Amino acid sequence: MALPTNTSITYGAVGIREDLSNVIYNIAPMDTPFFSGCGRGTADSTKFEWQTDTIAAGTANQQIEGNDPTSDARANPTRLLNYTQISVYSIQTSGTNEAVDYAGRKSSQAYQLAKKAKQMKRDIEFMLTNNIAYVVGTNSTARKSAGLSTWLNSGYVSMNPTSGSPAAPTGDGSDQPTYATATASVTELGLRSVIKTVYEAGGDPDTIICKPSIKQSISAFSTQPATATVAVPMRTKADGPSPAHVISAVDVYVSDFGTFKIVSDRNQFQEKDVFFIDFDYWSVSYLRPFKTELLAKTGDSVKQMLVCEYGLEAKNEASSGFLTDVKA
Repeated sequence: MALPTNTSITYGAVGIREDLSNVIYNIAPMDTPFFSGCGRGTADSTKFEWQTDTIAAGTANQQIEGNDPTSDARANPTRLLNYTQISVYSIQTSGTNEAVDYAGRKSSQAYQLAKKAKQMKRDIEFMLTNNIAYVVGTNSTARKSAGLSTWLNSGYVSMNPTSGSPAAPTGDGSDQPTYATATASVTELGLRSVIKTVYEAGGDPDTIICKPSIKQSISAFSTQPATATVAVPMRTKADGPSPAHVISAVDVYVSDFGTFKIVSDRNQFQEKDVFFIDFDYWSVSYLRPFKTELLAKTGDSVKQMLVCEYGLEAKNEASSGFLTDVKA
């Protein structure tokens, strides 16, 4: 049907108000399972230290009656260290930009500062799980805090042990593991090997942290039950038939030496690393916790700096495990 002559329509009209939602949608992943699971500690210097100790394995302790025993050699605790690193974001907004009326936010400066605070949390997760040894720092080089993979010596297992001479780190944060080419997908045998190794060393981890692709590989283990029972709400006749359910996920792994929660970490440093964590033995030590500083005003703008100075403390690396060289 033809449009009647002189009918007013929206095309070409003048003065229609803009329809802009007052909500800003952002789905950037903010989960930081390792950072969130760690304890919180304090550091009183850029170099912070702690001690670990162990007890020798049992032996055949058999003595002759009436013997005058020789004094046993004493093993002293091990002294460990790490360094704090500084993370900073600076936000500057002109006076005019603060005065105008924005949709979805009252203050442009406050909105951008809140975004950077969330981004810094992601940065910290990335750095804590990073394959990086500590760096003391200089006038021209930033200090770096040793990441998770540089501490894990006792519970180290490579999925490709015969290629490229893979090797565990020393376990004191001073060096990195030597990686092999990741050619093998994660296997249950690999998980069991790490769990057994950590258990024999005295550890009792309960959380497996890995990238999403590795989590899916774990869910595809052949030992997964063919059927699963899922609780669904009671339905009446009026509701119609119950929906079908397909279960294809493994969120909990029950081993011979403990039960593990499997957690996907979208902000973890790299896919080839799978961590078996006892959070009682990991903490983030802060020399300067998250803080917003108002910087000097030098013109028609406001400038603020978000700063955090922190480092990873591995209270006893033998508490946790490390499966690496895993192909996604």
